[in-house]
Amino acid sequence: MNQTERLDALVEAFKEDSGEYRDIKTPEDVDGKRNLLRSLMNIRRPGEMPEAVLRVQDQYLQERAREKGIVTLKNIPVLQNGLSIWQGDITRLSVDAIVNAANNQMLGCFVPMHTCIDNCIHSFAGVQLRAACFRQMSALRRQFGPDYDQPTAVPMLTDGYNLPAKKVIHIVGPIVEGTLTERLEKDLAACYRNTLNMCKENGLRSVAFCCISTGVFRFPNRRAAGIAVQTVREWMQENPDALERVIFNVFKDEDKAYYEQELL
Repeated sequence: MNQTERLDALVEAFKEDSGEYRDIKTPEDVDGKRNLLRSLMNIRRPGEMPEAVLRVQDQYLQERAREKGIVTLKNIPVLQNGLSIWQGDITRLSVDAIVNAANNQMLGCFVPMHTCIDNCIHSFAGVQLRAACFRQMSALRRQFGPDYDQPTAVPMLTDGYNLPAKKVIHIVGPIVEGTLTERLEKDLAACYRNTLNMCKENGLRSVAFCCISTGVFRFPNRRAAGIAVQTVREWMQENPDALERVIFNVFKDEDKAYYEQELL
């Protein structure tokens, strides 16, 4: 089965799986089919999927990763003391772990084709990622009660599934409702510190951080970059040789400039 055949098969399988959208018209063009497939994956609740469908999905997403271009550590220069900046799509990075800016439900973004990093990571990891997060949240709710939400700065570790990254660390950043406070700054620093601790505890030697909380959570970008770099530097000094590389992954030119100011 080639990539075109995989895409066609997956669109039909996910349409049928959705129930509500089984009769939706399939676009003729490749981009339209890709967008429909991603949308159906985005809205899908966590649950079982036939193994045959998952095998095709895995083959399709792994080939999509190769098409986009996999970026390894050797492709990313070190700026200082194991720290790097890389601008681009975090789902291309072949590292031990990438960091996902999650919400407190920890199930990914259900908005079709949304541009947030949570949506992007789940879309290219495959539906197994949402199922894995659901299993962990279900266990936590059995322990702490049905209303449990993941607290700010408490990381959750999953496999990367069809991503080039081996693992994904999901973390809820602080939400800025109005004025930026010292408490919110401390919470953001805790996101970076606790993630690095999880890497150390699990033998993960390289990690790529997204710009936690700077999107819809409204943390000021410049201050977030300063907190990220300061916290990571201090942790690396306190834990020498624990990690080989920490990458600050940015998408916007604005964020790239802020991190360069902090590191160069």
